[in-house]
Amino acid sequence: MAPVPRYVFVGSGINALVGAAMLAKRKARVLVLERNDRIGGCIRTEALTGPGYIHDVMATTFVLFVTGPAMEELGGDLARHGVRFANTASPTGVLRPDGSHLVLTTDREVNRAAFEGAGAGDGAALRSEIGYVEQNAEMLFGLLGGQAYGGATAKLFAKAALKGGTRNLLDTLGATLLPARAWLETRFSSDLSRALFAPWCLHAGLGPETSFSGEMSRVIGFALEAAGAPIVEGGAERLTQALRAIIEENGGTVRTGADVARITTSRGKATGVTLANGEAIAAGKGVVASVAPGQLYHTLLSDEDAGGKRQAATAYRHGKANFQIHYALNGLPDWGAEALSEVALLHLTDGLDAVSKAVNEAERGLLPEVPTICVGQPHALDPTRCPDGKAILWLQMPEAPRVVKGDAAGRIETPADQTWTPTLAEAYADRIEGIVRAHIRNFDAIKGTRVVISPADLEAMNINLVGGDPYGGAATIDQFFLWRPFTDTVNHKTHIKNLYHIGASTHPGPGLGGGSGVLLASSL
Repeated sequence: MAPVPRYVFVGSGINALVGAAMLAKRKARVLVLERNDRIGGCIRTEALTGPGYIHDVMATTFVLFVTGPAMEELGGDLARHGVRFANTASPTGVLRPDGSHLVLTTDREVNRAAFEGAGAGDGAALRSEIGYVEQNAEMLFGLLGGQAYGGATAKLFAKAALKGGTRNLLDTLGATLLPARAWLETRFSSDLSRALFAPWCLHAGLGPETSFSGEMSRVIGFALEAAGAPIVEGGAERLTQALRAIIEENGGTVRTGADVARITTSRGKATGVTLANGEAIAAGKGVVASVAPGQLYHTLLSDEDAGGKRQAATAYRHGKANFQIHYALNGLPDWGAEALSEVALLHLTDGLDAVSKAVNEAERGLLPEVPTICVGQPHALDPTRCPDGKAILWLQMPEAPRVVKGDAAGRIETPADQTWTPTLAEAYADRIEGIVRAHIRNFDAIKGTRVVISPADLEAMNINLVGGDPYGGAATIDQFFLWRPFTDTVNHKTHIKNLYHIGASTHPGPGLGGGSGVLLASSL
């Protein structure tokens, strides 16, 4: 008989793979179970639009990974298994309908000059805001990435209080609650400077009027300037395959097509899992569930085991959905400005008010009249992604409704049952394509294959993307940090002994950093 694994992981997203790899390296036998035919969760690479065009179908940018503890712990092993990151000196930028644009590079002085050109005083403001994160990095990243409950966090607060006094600590914590709108309008004078940062809170699952979105925008700005917007050379799936290799070379096992139907318990302790085919698997030390709260407490645990947590899971709120379009292009896009051709993630938006309007419409269940469009240009970072002289575009619309109640523009007919259908998705994609066409001068001449991925498609690919929400639930402050996913959550423990909960729905939240996997593995 096969030896009993010490830890059984349910799901194989970035957090599960990182956690399992770390434990395996520490000689703990692990078993990772994935219900789909491939591992990776939100990391999937396919020749989506045809041979020779390599697309990251869902997630693509790894700035949180390359700057985080997972890379520090596993970077050498990943490099040994062929993982390399491709980058650019122009991680992000914004292009407005009137053609005005601004690019954030990895050079602070270049950025200062560019922002000063956009608005008097904006260069100094940018340097001050990015410098603030740099000066307070220990505190900020310790809170955002460390265990929410524990001695290290207590020491961070104590150190900050001793350094500047309790009042200064409270002022600092209060300032982190600033919405992005307030942060941008009080720091930057020009609409163009504000427009560059305005969409970035969307990538943290927030909106510009949401508390804490200003701090997240500032932190993201710092990270982009410091580390760029790297992607995995040859496709993101190379990273997950390398993590699998680390697990297996250290005695662990990864199984696909293994649908966990139930987590088994005995006397209030998790003892293993049962698969949908009836196979029972024991866990020597614990079960680690990398799933959304609803999946854990409504599906994987029995009525008796879930107890009162079912009510909390029902009340847990999921956020806006994502909508994606992938293009194969028969030539390089002409943006009208050479500087934009090297930008990794280019936002198409008129600015702060436009982002705010689109977010509000999506949160009310409407298709935004003018969505915020994030255009990824993987070919600019990694030429192996497509044939020479060609290009691919990765489009993400981070403010799509999970349930479609109508169209803010009043021009697209929406289904009576309020669901995303292929017909609806294509119609909405046409709206988005019209905006892209207005910005890319040679779009019609180079347009090749288009593939549309709706929120319903995202959930079908990954059951944890509830309604197409890629962030594991609304990342508002009441569902973040100490309170993610629930107000009584203590790190990654559950009310059942030896059952642990990780993933985007848990601290430190969404992203490709593998943070919850690192934190759990470090604590076991």
